[in-house]
Amino acid sequence: MSDNFFLLTMTFLPFFGALSMVFLPKHARNATVAVSWFVAFMGIFCAFKLYPSVTSGVVRCNIEWLSAYGLNFVFRIDGLAWVFSLLVLMIGALVILYARYYMLPQDSMRRFFAFFLAFMGSMLGIVSSGALIQLVIFWELTSIFSFLLVGYWHYNANARDGASMALTVTGTGGLCLFVGVILLGQIAGSFDLDTVLASGEIIRQHSLYLPMLCFIVIGVLTKSAQFPFSFWLPYAMAAPTPVSAYLHSATMVKAGIFLLIRLWPVLSGTDAWLYLVGGAGLISLLLGAYTAIFQHDLKGFLAYSTISHLGLITLLLGLGSPLAMVAAIFHTLNHATFKASLFMAAGIIDHEAGTRDMRQLSGLFRFMPFTATLAMVAAAAMGGVPLLNGFLSKEMFLSEVIDITFVGWANYALPVLATLASIFAVLYSLRFIHTTFFGPPAFNLPQQPHEPPRWMRFPIEMLVLICLIVGIFPQSTIGPFLYMAVQSVLGIHTPNYSLAIWHGFNPAMMMSFVALLGGSTLYIIFREKINHNVIGPPLIHRVRGGRIYEMTITAATLSARWLKRKLTTRRLQPQMRIIAMATLVVGGITSLSYGWQISDNVSALEPAFALLWLAGGSCAMGAAYLARYHRLSALILAGGAGLACCLTFVLFSAPDLAVTQLLVEIVTTVLLLLGLRWLPTPQQVAVPLQHSFRVFLRRAFDLIMAVAIGTGIAALSYSVMTRPLENSISSFFLEHAYEAAGGHNVVNVLLVDFRGFDTLGEITVLGIVGLTVFALLRRFRPAADSLGKTKQQKNAQHDMVSSKDRPTGNVAKDYMMVPRLVIQWLFPVIIVFTLHLFLRGHDWPGGGFAAGMALAIAFLLQYIAFGVRWLEMRLNIFPLYCVGIGLLLAVLTGIGAVFFGYPFLTSYFRYAELPILGAIPLASAIIFDLGVFVLVLGSTTLILIALAHQSIRKPREAIESAIGVDDAAVSTLTHDKGE
Repeated sequence: MSDNFFLLTMTFLPFFGALSMVFLPKHARNATVAVSWFVAFMGIFCAFKLYPSVTSGVVRCNIEWLSAYGLNFVFRIDGLAWVFSLLVLMIGALVILYARYYMLPQDSMRRFFAFFLAFMGSMLGIVSSGALIQLVIFWELTSIFSFLLVGYWHYNANARDGASMALTVTGTGGLCLFVGVILLGQIAGSFDLDTVLASGEIIRQHSLYLPMLCFIVIGVLTKSAQFPFSFWLPYAMAAPTPVSAYLHSATMVKAGIFLLIRLWPVLSGTDAWLYLVGGAGLISLLLGAYTAIFQHDLKGFLAYSTISHLGLITLLLGLGSPLAMVAAIFHTLNHATFKASLFMAAGIIDHEAGTRDMRQLSGLFRFMPFTATLAMVAAAAMGGVPLLNGFLSKEMFLSEVIDITFVGWANYALPVLATLASIFAVLYSLRFIHTTFFGPPAFNLPQQPHEPPRWMRFPIEMLVLICLIVGIFPQSTIGPFLYMAVQSVLGIHTPNYSLAIWHGFNPAMMMSFVALLGGSTLYIIFREKINHNVIGPPLIHRVRGGRIYEMTITAATLSARWLKRKLTTRRLQPQMRIIAMATLVVGGITSLSYGWQISDNVSALEPAFALLWLAGGSCAMGAAYLARYHRLSALILAGGAGLACCLTFVLFSAPDLAVTQLLVEIVTTVLLLLGLRWLPTPQQVAVPLQHSFRVFLRRAFDLIMAVAIGTGIAALSYSVMTRPLENSISSFFLEHAYEAAGGHNVVNVLLVDFRGFDTLGEITVLGIVGLTVFALLRRFRPAADSLGKTKQQKNAQHDMVSSKDRPTGNVAKDYMMVPRLVIQWLFPVIIVFTLHLFLRGHDWPGGGFAAGMALAIAFLLQYIAFGVRWLEMRLNIFPLYCVGIGLLLAVLTGIGAVFFGYPFLTSYFRYAELPILGAIPLASAIIFDLGVFVLVLGSTTLILIALAHQSIRKPREAIESAIGVDDAAVSTLTHDKGE
């Protein structure tokens, strides 16, 4: 198998694994863990299969999409991407095993692992993207899936608040990153990563460098929780501990670090880079470490220490030297190992002791000695103790801040501040070890602590073992992988560096010794004050980023409400007037600027056409007049206007549009008729004399705008239809419809081939509309006085009819027998007609959309005759599944072309020799058209059920059977006590 296969498999297998969770039992812990672990293991296998190729160069897979615009799907893996991919997959596999024992029995494991695997795939997409726009898409996917993971326990208010805060901050940063990427692509002349990385001098000297850098840095700082956007990370600790261990050690917060490293060759080396990146990193390093000292919650302490260590990495990248880059990548890998193990140890303590509060925890070494030992080793690595991996990268950091040259006081301030941050790191690490595991045993815990299950502790054992092995044998363990990552970034500028555990008594060693001694001394002196602190970090406890965020959100909400109150109205007409006036102004300015010309290619007006449009216009005006007083009549007249449009298409030789218009007119008329049940009865209100003139002016203004807009649309249509054929794009499609797509029906070929991507977007919108209508109407009931009569009025009118005037026996049934029988007979006929429309669509008028509407009419007829219950008794229709399957078929058609090396949604056709029938043209676009057909049917049926589900006695059962959802889902759809 080729390298491209392993690269694509590694990237997309987690997404398929997430989708496969739908088919597993809801609480099948072992099955979901097995599938998730298989996905992670296969990803690791693919990564190692790529290793020989990555060591000798770059593996690149280019899938064409919009090549003319420089937008293709590019997957690219070099040494840096390979190391990050392995980090994501290996720690992901360990967290999956850990989550098996951590999650509660009542938790939905398939939902958890579906989100988890989707996030894993999004992170792999970031590191393997070879195009900037593609990278931003995966970047935003990580924000979405992290929101779902952080808020997994949605019944917890803290989890919901933390998830929304994380999504707001990182989502806003993602938008800034998108702007920065657009500017970067414009500067470099391409969005391809290889082209961008080769344009460093051009980018740094461009006039747009500074704004572009600011936008990208904002995106990075929000994702990696760096100052001033670091406040969201502690709130995200409300997530399940496996989520925290994964997102905040190896993936989510490391996405920003990865992007800084990836773009370092082209963006670094300027004063703006130093001040923005290095300044944010230095502040985060100090504030995070200082705040972590005073945290009492284990995960809160780990969150602020994470901010500090990420600040260390960001500061190294901001310094701009090659050796600082080496130290940054090295510490990124080390931090992922010891921080993931610490998060999982904190989860075990919470799981077994029932609390994470360090003021309650004490002497846990007696109850869980193995877990305590593992946690102490990981904390020592975090604090920079020798013979552990954290010490090596911390020493490289201290050495680099000494060797870097600044102007003036910065030469002395930076080493001092770096040493101070290291002292803080030793202090909070020592506090965690001593407070949690030593001292008198705690007897007031919510539950008796004990060692966790063997396999729950196994992931921590593996990570701590890595901390030890890398700390003792760095050159032979992490050395080759680190060099591969560094060389892929720096290339020929890769410096000489040493990973030896002993470099003699140099200044960096002395600073490390000062940090160890200073941190231990400060903890001994201030231990009691720290443990009993309740106000938060001294000096800065009043400045809380979360409070500032809440104030900002509140101010934005109040401002939006004020603007809405001042600029909008609950009535539709004023909003439509604004839109219409804006359209007229833009159209008028364009016409005045470029002029207009009346074509001479005009034929005489036929009397039949004039009479048709006179009738259609009369229907339209009548519908507008009667809409306020008699809605049923207005609906009938609106149908007349639609029929006039349909006949117009026939006169202009557009049978495809005529068929579609006729079918849509039938469906919408019935659905609108059902919708009238939901509206209150129009009332004749006497208008006071002083308001009558105002009403007259408003209606006159509406009439003038309607005439102006209608005239403008008519003029536009006239100019298009009378334009010479050689000046339009029609000739291109007429010439290439058959030879490029194998179809004689140019309209259908346009929809499913040339403009297939547009159609995909349109059917997506149609599916969303169906779901939205159902979601809006499922909680409401039709107005009591709909169609002019309440239920009591109808009953009273029924009682007024004398018994002798009422039909006796089965006369009423006899009256309905003929229409019902006819409708029953028509159903198979319409199905055959639907198949006919669908199969002939590529060469003759028809297609998936028309066929879907035709079959929807069959269901509408059955509803008119038998009610929604017919859907349950006669035919099992699952409109929700139809919407999903239809959209899936359309997308898979496009993806299928990609697997054969063609751009997305490229169609293929050939003639097939069939018995009796002979040569039959078969096109792959028919699968896409089938998706359109299924989605149109599902969306239309869903709207029908949403509008008509109250017409039966027990809507709960009807919705359940007709839509195909389970009891738990239906319980959220029906809220009336009577049900």
